[in-house]
Amino acid sequence: MTQTVQDGPATGREARGDSATGLPAVPPHGQGTADPASGRTASTRTAQERLARRQRWQGLTLVAAPVLVVVLFVGVPVVNAALFSLGFTGGLNQALADIGGDTVRGFSLAVYGTLLGNATFLRDLVATLGVTALSTGLTVGLAVVVAVILRLRGGFLGKTLSVLAVVPIFVPVVIASWSILTFTDAQGFLRSLGAQFGLDVPVWGYTLVAVVFGSVWTSLPFAVLMIAGALQGTPDALVEAAKDAGASSWRVVWQVLLPMAATPLVIATTFTVIGVLGSFTVPYFTGPNAPTMLGVDISKYFQAYNRPQQSTAMAFIVFAFAAAASVFYLRSTVRSNAGELDKKKQEPQ
Repeated sequence: MTQTVQDGPATGREARGDSATGLPAVPPHGQGTADPASGRTASTRTAQERLARRQRWQGLTLVAAPVLVVVLFVGVPVVNAALFSLGFTGGLNQALADIGGDTVRGFSLAVYGTLLGNATFLRDLVATLGVTALSTGLTVGLAVVVAVILRLRGGFLGKTLSVLAVVPIFVPVVIASWSILTFTDAQGFLRSLGAQFGLDVPVWGYTLVAVVFGSVWTSLPFAVLMIAGALQGTPDALVEAAKDAGASSWRVVWQVLLPMAATPLVIATTFTVIGVLGSFTVPYFTGPNAPTMLGVDISKYFQAYNRPQQSTAMAFIVFAFAAAASVFYLRSTVRSNAGELDKKKQEPQ
């Protein structure tokens, strides 16, 4: 009777779902009241995902405007010009096709074939490539000399050379071209100075030599800034270690400084090649009537000769050589970035 009295209420409470101790029973998994902490975690995760989506769309919106400008004002005209040079004369090219002379209609490579079979164009192409190669070599060579003197010796000489090399960046190309012409032509400074000493100085005005002078003048500042900055960033410990090992100054330059500046050297060389290939102002003011640089040829064919299709094809030929030069820049940049990533991976976490 006593046992019945003691167990009865407990049994009744358990049947109602209460604990025998008087405390609420723990609900089974997946039933009952949800954990507040779990609810807050799910809510926080949802808010973070919503914020990430918003930021992603905001980034895409900000990028869309400049990308759209590039596509409309660069991409579409380039594609349209490429089609025009291949004989597509409809659509946006209709006006140029009707106005221009010797227009080739129908998809073909006839325009390029005609140009490459023209002796005058081939002569101008060879002149352009020769001026580009010589100007690039002189520019990079002078930039290396100035950068090495500034890195190893410094002082008054290094600072003077660096200032003189960077000054052309502040002189407009038109003024520089005209100055070079008056400096090298038949009545220029060099001829006048030589006449004072009985010397017959060659006339370089309106020749490809003047074009090389002008190209080096306009390209040197960028090359000096690139190469000098790279050499200045070379650790002093490497230079001192090479000198302590008995290396001469030439070996320090060839085996320490220049290898450390390989990527900036490639960048300076590539941009110099591209700049000289497509130059117009310098060869137009200082160059001869024949042979001429392709930049001047493009302008003449478009305006004076009324052959827009041929001038467009010339532009893409120049672009092909510039693209070939940019391959070295891309390879060097990719290798440099890959090396930096490998170094970061090897660093202790």
